[in-house]
Amino acid sequence: MNKLLIIPTMLLSLAVMAQQPTKKPAAKPAATTKPSAKPAAAKPAAKPNPSTPLRVTQKPAVKSAAKPLPIAIGTKNSKPQTPNMGDTIAFPSGLKIKYKKRGTGTKPMMGDKVKVHYTGTLLNGTKFDSSKDRNDPFSFDLGMGRVIRGWDEGFATMSVGDEATLIIPPGLGYGDQDMGTIPPNSTLIFDVELLGVEQNPDNKPVNLTGIDVKTTASGLKYYFITQGNGRKPVAGQKVSIHYVAKLMTGLKFESSRDAGKPITFSLGAGQVFPGWDEGIALMGVGDKAFFVLPPELALGSRSAGPIPANSTLAFEIELLDANDAVKPQEFDVKGKDTVTTKSGLKYIVVSKGTGAKAEVGKPVSVHYTGTLLNGKVFDSSIDRGEPITFNLGTGQVIKGWDEGIALMSIGDKFRLIIPPNIAYGERDMGSIPSKSTLVFDVELMP
Repeated sequence: MNKLLIIPTMLLSLAVMAQQPTKKPAAKPAATTKPSAKPAAAKPAAKPNPSTPLRVTQKPAVKSAAKPLPIAIGTKNSKPQTPNMGDTIAFPSGLKIKYKKRGTGTKPMMGDKVKVHYTGTLLNGTKFDSSKDRNDPFSFDLGMGRVIRGWDEGFATMSVGDEATLIIPPGLGYGDQDMGTIPPNSTLIFDVELLGVEQNPDNKPVNLTGIDVKTTASGLKYYFITQGNGRKPVAGQKVSIHYVAKLMTGLKFESSRDAGKPITFSLGAGQVFPGWDEGIALMGVGDKAFFVLPPELALGSRSAGPIPANSTLAFEIELLDANDAVKPQEFDVKGKDTVTTKSGLKYIVVSKGTGAKAEVGKPVSVHYTGTLLNGKVFDSSIDRGEPITFNLGTGQVIKGWDEGIALMSIGDKFRLIIPPNIAYGERDMGSIPSKSTLVFDVELMP
């Protein structure tokens, strides 16, 4: 893995994970799709993505393949068992569901949009969030990793009209993250009702019959949807693309077009799937192409969210632009004091700005370059020409970032020297070895 690409999309988090040694466990993408804007940090939105310094928990990065469930998850050919009202079903994952009312409506398929009401409590009865209190149902795409795992698994067993209690262990909830009103390692109780299902019309199997498909020596299959005379990108350039990502079953699991924002990365730098680096190098600016990546050019034997292990993935990609990358400049810290906090974080104030101080719980925008102690750069928002934004102090970033950025004001430039215990710990993140101390030159942007 990890070029630690900090881009708000699940797909590039997965692509980054493709660089990791296969013996390592995987982790959720998270979604990077941002949850719907609702109050309460405790809301069952997607967990932060552990494959980037800004979307990191202290968990491994990609979920392992799901175990069989006693109730079939929604697929077109599933024949789910129907528990009796009042039954409590224990799943191999640790999830427990007590069905309080059985409806007769549609059963959702993976990728369908579901509308739900919920009330969430801790084991001691403390209520931390409720859509019913707000009279505002919550909608999300089922099975896409955009909510906590216990929700994806639990709602997949339900039909419209069902009411149930989900008992979600920490491993399917927020794990050891402190979510404010939800303490670390909390078991969560959700009283839920499935209100509606909006079926996904895009779920059509990928069919290449009758199309002039070319295959490269690596196994990449591709054809051009439109092709012009635009300039060809070269390795090291910053490329900007729009994409739609699908399984071969037709399930769309990610789309920059749906998000309304293209993504940018350095071509040939291993920041994306190997099949992307190879395929996009064949395109010209303005071209639109369709790629089919075999597992070895995508996630390999890993599973992640809606993507099973050993999946062939299909992408429609439009190359919007290609330009020489702006190289990040190392901060000059000669003669400046280094301050050490109780956690072991070290920071150097490079220059002071005049803006407002960063506030916990509120969004902050940061430009950064991350290096190892040997000076090797593993990621930089400067390369992409785009700072990243996250909510400070909510566990969406490694602990050293939450602590360090909280010391800054807009316009400040700091160097953060983050020991392993508040970074990735013992995890091997590919380009970041296990137990690495990380150095970040950061600037807090307006």
